[in-house]
Amino acid sequence: MEFKAKYITPDIKLSCYDDKPFKTEVLFDQHMLVWFISGETKIIQGEAAFLFGPGDIFLIPRNQLATVINYPKDGLPHKTVVMHLSPERLRECYANLHIKPKAAVSGKIRCFNNHPLLKSCLASLIPYFEMQDPFPENIAAIKISEAVNILRTIDPEIDAVLTNFEEPGKIDLVTFMEKNFMFNMPLAKFGYLTGRSLSTFNRDFKKHFNTSPQKWLTQKRLELAHYEIGEKKRKPVDVYLEVGFEDLSHFSFAFKKHFGYSPTGLQ
Repeated sequence: MEFKAKYITPDIKLSCYDDKPFKTEVLFDQHMLVWFISGETKIIQGEAAFLFGPGDIFLIPRNQLATVINYPKDGLPHKTVVMHLSPERLRECYANLHIKPKAAVSGKIRCFNNHPLLKSCLASLIPYFEMQDPFPENIAAIKISEAVNILRTIDPEIDAVLTNFEEPGKIDLVTFMEKNFMFNMPLAKFGYLTGRSLSTFNRDFKKHFNTSPQKWLTQKRLELAHYEIGEKKRKPVDVYLEVGFEDLSHFSFAFKKHFGYSPTGLQ
């Protein structure tokens, strides 16, 4: 895969690649503000799915699991401008605003379509990626502050998202895993998101599910794939990435071993 990422600062990058579809499971420790230039991205987040293309602008909140599948399209590479909104940067932006604490809102992706203010802000970064000299830190801070102020202008709930600096606390393990089993993340990440160490996660998991996490995850992913192919008439090649498998041949092998017939046998 031909992947290129140009950083003008650690918080601002231009990413580009032009090979086959690329899937990744993400858990950002920073909010990600993304402007799409070309290509296509499908993001699956719990029970919601989003499809983004050229011109779209969206924010992926921190500490939220998501499956991201990126596609070059129409002969053009997958190309985006990404701004990382780190807790440190956001504390600086909000330091003098005296925002009253607000109730936390949904951690789902926030979509801004092709909003002209955000587009103007992010498009203005493009010329800087051709600079040979280091990008001035004070200008980077200004651009990030500009983006945050635009978000605050167009989204009345954004303060509750951007000023939530808390780390995940201990939550109900069964409810979380039933909603998020399709994300192919290390078990330590599942533990972190449920407020547990890895050893405590494994112990609590065995207590609630009476099996190991890996066996349970594989079974749940195969059952979801069976439903998507058998009931919703989707093709295996369009399903295996979304349900948590990395390789089509491995998915087909596991599916046949579990059900006794191949995925194509359902079609």
